[in-house]
Amino acid sequence: MKYIYPFSAIVGQEEMKKGLLLNAVNPKLSGILIRGEKGTAKSTAVRALAALLPEIDVVADCPFSCDPDDITTMCMDCRQRLAAGEELPRARRKMRVVDLPVSATEDRVVGTLDIEQAIKKGEKHFEPGVLAQANRGILYVDEVNLLDDHVVDVLLDSAAMGVNTVEREGVSFTHPAQFILVGTMNPEEGELRPQLLDRFGLCVHITGIMDPELRVEVIRRRAAFEEDPEGFSRQWEGEEEKLRRQIVAAKKLLPEVEIPEEMLYLIAKIAIEMGVDGHRADLVMMKAAKTMAALAGRTEVTRDDVHSSVNLALLHRMRRKPFQEMDIDREKLQVIMGGQKARHFHDHHHGHSHR
Repeated sequence: MKYIYPFSAIVGQEEMKKGLLLNAVNPKLSGILIRGEKGTAKSTAVRALAALLPEIDVVADCPFSCDPDDITTMCMDCRQRLAAGEELPRARRKMRVVDLPVSATEDRVVGTLDIEQAIKKGEKHFEPGVLAQANRGILYVDEVNLLDDHVVDVLLDSAAMGVNTVEREGVSFTHPAQFILVGTMNPEEGELRPQLLDRFGLCVHITGIMDPELRVEVIRRRAAFEEDPEGFSRQWEGEEEKLRRQIVAAKKLLPEVEIPEEMLYLIAKIAIEMGVDGHRADLVMMKAAKTMAALAGRTEVTRDDVHSSVNLALLHRMRRKPFQEMDIDREKLQVIMGGQKARHFHDHHHGHSHR
């Protein structure tokens, strides 16, 4: 049994944890991009999230891990079997994390159709790809900025639509591909093009922790985990279980969450004043705020929900000059949220806030 470092034991990095939890509750947020230098717990967090998520029921012999209780999301094959009165074999298992290697070709991602079979025998022979494996799981792309742009496009399409369609010479095959997309990258190794950035629902920029006490805590916990993974995991099981229940409850609650008109206006105002391109930011902010409310066990979106989704939804959508750091002007945000006049600082403080 390989132990995975517990999600709740990750020190600091609150924004990253929040972004991952929001996506776990609401896959319609279309993924999260985690930007940060080496050794900032990016992959630890992704694997920890998967271990935290509740087990799922799957059709045991289906390559797409269909949900045996939900005909609307099933693949054609499972549907036909059900229609023919067959009892679908069930299995229960953890949600998978599927890793996408940087060298992945498009075929490897979307799967392949054997055209000869289709022409000769009139049957579609589909060889599933990474998107098939990732259905109802987490698709983890490390160094997403080094992936072929076209492949990133395909991934983001599937993440948004929840299906994957492969077409070759007039023959097409479609299967469900609903997954939580998590991309990580180190900005020192090159940026992602803005149009690709924009399509990740949320984005968080993480840096190493600079507070000595917290840094020591990181070392302590890491060492304790390496020394006795089982004991360490046991210590955190209570916290993990609490989070697990919170996620399950939030998923149930999400469809009932309402957003008052004034909050929609607040979202629009933030997007306008922060100088964001396009309208995706507003939509994502709305979805994220609703999901925040659900996580907090509420059915109405508050100002706080909006506020806590701003960074995640806007960071990567702000217009910026080349080589300019991604940053959100906190003071400006306070002013927009609170509507009070800006306090003027000396000239050197204008522009962006210093971290």
